Amino acid sequence: MSYHALPSTLLLSFLPLFCQAQPLAFNPKGETLYQQAAPYLNEARAKLDAVPADMPRANAEVKKQGMILIEAAGQQLKVAIPLLEQASALGHPVAQYRLASIYNYEVHTPETYPKVCPLLQQSVSQGFAPPALMVDIYCPEFAASADFLDALASVEANQERYAHYYPQPVSMLECQPQRMPTGLAMFKGDSQDFQAEIYRLQGDRNRAQRNRFYQKAVDLNGCPKAERRMKRS
Repeated sequence: MSYHALPSTLLLSFLPLFCQAQPLAFNPKGETLYQQAAPYLNEARAKLDAVPADMPRANAEVKKQGMILIEAAGQQLKVAIPLLEQASALGHPVAQYRLASIYNYEVHTPETYPKVCPLLQQSVSQGFAPPALMVDIYCPEFAASADFLDALASVEANQERYAHYYPQPVSMLECQPQRMPTGLAMFKGDSQDFQAEIYRLQGDRNRAQRNRFYQKAVDLNGCPKAERRMKRS
């Protein structure tokens, strides 16, 4: 190998790592559409979180109050969904996650259900952490694939890219010792919460390095579930 060939050879060898650590920027129109949807999403989520947990067994007045909140949230989502659909079509990973979540929980129909896993797969494959938790539950084929493992590994490198999109709603955070949300409420996780979940998922799938990943989850936020699994291993 000549001296002059060495720099270009080294550059080529590091190019895949460089590309992974320096992802392309989001489509500007997709970002604009997501930001337009965000206030409606936040308002809808606030109303759904406020729906009484005991609504099915409550008295008529409480049921009426709950229905008012649900209907008001629905009106907000009617505005947000078309914006999210357009942003998702342009490849915006946060919009894809929020749209998949709505399709799975709030607007669960025969038409929306088949769209959930493709949206989650596209989102997590861009290094966005929250959809990984839904993939683990609802998309078993992709969750068992090498592509999912690669996506989990890319999350840490993309933390800075997504920092300003947190907190994000999620139905369950298994590393959180707090009580499970009730009714229509959801957890709101920050970047650290989701990174701990990613370590937990990596530990679940990597037998050789299981305790190393579980320890990283414990170190990050105490993750009781990872700690219990370490003790059993």
